[in-house]
Amino acid sequence: MAKAFGFVDYGGPETQEFLDRPVLEPGPGRLGIAVRAAGVNPVDWKIRRGLLGRNRELPAVFGQEAAGVVERIGPGVTGFTPGDEVFGVAATGAFAAQTLLRADMSAVKPRGIGFAEAATLPVAAATADDGVRDVGVGSGETLLILGIAGGVGSAAAQIARSRGIRVLGTASDANRGHVESLGAVQVRYGDGVAERIRAAAPDGVDGILDLVGGEALRAAAATLADRSKLVSTADPDTATELGGRYITRSTTPATLAALADLVAAGELDPHITGRYPLAHAAEAMALVESGHARGKLILEIG
Repeated sequence: MAKAFGFVDYGGPETQEFLDRPVLEPGPGRLGIAVRAAGVNPVDWKIRRGLLGRNRELPAVFGQEAAGVVERIGPGVTGFTPGDEVFGVAATGAFAAQTLLRADMSAVKPRGIGFAEAATLPVAAATADDGVRDVGVGSGETLLILGIAGGVGSAAAQIARSRGIRVLGTASDANRGHVESLGAVQVRYGDGVAERIRAAAPDGVDGILDLVGGEALRAAAATLADRSKLVSTADPDTATELGGRYITRSTTPATLAALADLVAAGELDPHITGRYPLAHAAEAMALVESGHARGKLILEIG
C-alpha cells in the first residue's frame, strides 16, 4: 500500500483525509514512479469542490503534477527507463508516495534542478508558457497578468520578460516586492483597478492573461483594445463574453524539457515559497485555497 492524501466526497476541506491505496501498475502510456515532490495548485481544491465536474471515482487523490523516480514502465512507452528521474502530469493523483504519470506529458529531469523545482513545471509553468504564447503579444508590447503573484503568474511574468515583453500584474500591495522581483510592475487590484492600469500603461495594454476571472477581469478588459488578445485560465465564460477565450493547452515532453532547461540555466525561478511534508498537505491546500499563496507551494515526499 502507498500513503496518499485525497478526498472522499465533493465539498470543503472536511472531505479531505489520508488514504492507503494499492501500488498502481502502469497501463499503456503510463510511468509508475516513486514520488519525490508534488505541486499544489488551485485546481486541486476546485476539483474537490466539484467546480470542474463530479464524475471522478471517489475517494480521489489530489495533485496534478509530480517529480520522482521511474519504477515501472507501461506498455508502449519509450524514451524512459527504470531509475530515470522524471517529472510530469499525474494520471492518478500526485499527493502520494507512488503514482502514475502520463508519459506523453512527462520528461527526464535535468541534473541541474531538484525534484521540488521540477514538480512546479508540468501544471503551473506549463500553463504560464501556454498562456503567454496564446495571448500572442510580442517584444516591446505590454502584457497584463491578472493575479500575478501566484505560481502561474510568477512563471508567466518571467517567461514574458525573457521574450522582451513589458509586464504589468495585479496583486496586493503586500506582494509588491515579489512582483517587482519578477521584473514586472505591480498594479493594486480592487476598486479603481482600470484607472491604475491606465496610469501604468497610458496607451492601454496589448494583451491580458487572466488567472482570476469575475469582476476583476471585466474591469481590466476595459484597458484592452483588441479583445482577441484576452486569454483566461480561470473564467472561460466571462472571457468569451468579453471577446476573449479560454487558454489553449499544448503541453508536450519537449515543452517540459525546455522549461526545465530554463530553470537549470537560472532564467526561470519557480519561486517556491513553501515546502511541506505529505503529513502537512492539508496546510498547503488551505493556503492555496485562501487565495493568498505567493509563488509556488510544494509537497516533498519520500
